[in-house]
Amino acid sequence: MGVWIGIAAALAAALTLAYLYIRPALGGKPSPESRERIRRSKQYRDGVFAYPLPTPMLSGWKDQVSILGEFLKGTPQAVPDRPLDVERYSPASAAERENAVRVTWFGHSAVLLELGDMTVFLDPMLGRAPSPVPMIGGQRFKGSSPVDLERLPRLDAVVLSHDHYDHLDYPTILRLKEKTGMFIVPLGVAAHLERWGVAREAIRECDWSEAVKLNGLTLTCAAARHFSGRGLLSRNSTLWCSWVIEGQGRRIFFSGDSGYGPHFREIGETYGPFDLTLMECGQYDRRWASIHMLPEETVQAHRDVRGSLLLPIHWGAFRLALHAWTDPVERLLRAASADGVAVCTPRIGETVTLGQGEPPATPWWR
Repeated sequence: MGVWIGIAAALAAALTLAYLYIRPALGGKPSPESRERIRRSKQYRDGVFAYPLPTPMLSGWKDQVSILGEFLKGTPQAVPDRPLDVERYSPASAAERENAVRVTWFGHSAVLLELGDMTVFLDPMLGRAPSPVPMIGGQRFKGSSPVDLERLPRLDAVVLSHDHYDHLDYPTILRLKEKTGMFIVPLGVAAHLERWGVAREAIRECDWSEAVKLNGLTLTCAAARHFSGRGLLSRNSTLWCSWVIEGQGRRIFFSGDSGYGPHFREIGETYGPFDLTLMECGQYDRRWASIHMLPEETVQAHRDVRGSLLLPIHWGAFRLALHAWTDPVERLLRAASADGVAVCTPRIGETVTLGQGEPPATPWWR
């Protein structure tokens, strides 16, 4: 009997893996052209992409066991105790957009930039779960979806920082691909979009330091300290990055996901100063600080890139770590106050127009 139980368990596991790997959400494999560009990248070594400094995700098996135990035990206030009070996004009129830079945060790292008549969507994860199987992934916080995708204006570009599920969302891409002019992504990520029906000519892949010019905008792919992969065997097979966005006389830095490192100072010296930084703050733990900054490091990274106004992202939509859901912004505000850093904390879905009045700083999460 025991033998048959073991065979049944192995068969169930094999079928589960096969099911996962045929799901489109896992993405695709790079084209020959993309593979050649990947091989030429200075970031690609020994068959994988790597940050210049050692970047461990966890320090050992003891950490992995302790983290699993803490996740199972649960964290107080890990999720909001009531639906979030978000603002519903409404497209701006032509007059409102003229010569303006408008920024709308949709929770986590999804940010819509409207720079004059150009519209760019950064990491548009608007799905209900950051998982290839939504029914078993961590669900979006109640009330934290502030936009009907059909109401979004036509997008000149969707810009992606890497291919993790909480940044590159299959259902969202399916709904955006027909209203997006160009997808601008780090090396290797085009394969996922192509599998999902995005035309190859509508995708631009970039290595660090490469730039795309688009109707008066310049989008430069820059360094980040993280990792990538959407499947069990695809770890670090695609590149991850941050982005420098210049247009309408403004310069914006989007950190993507990143641990703290010397690349922030190098970006500041090369591309700064920045009018606005969209800086990762959330889903951190000291045991994986190499790939996700602590809030105090977020403030330092903002200073390193020579930022003026800081808008914290990568929080407010999902539980992907062990801290309380409000810890990221509360810790960041304390560190920013001590350092004299200006912070903008809009509600999810609230639009901020740079240079027009005081940026919102209401503690709406309390």
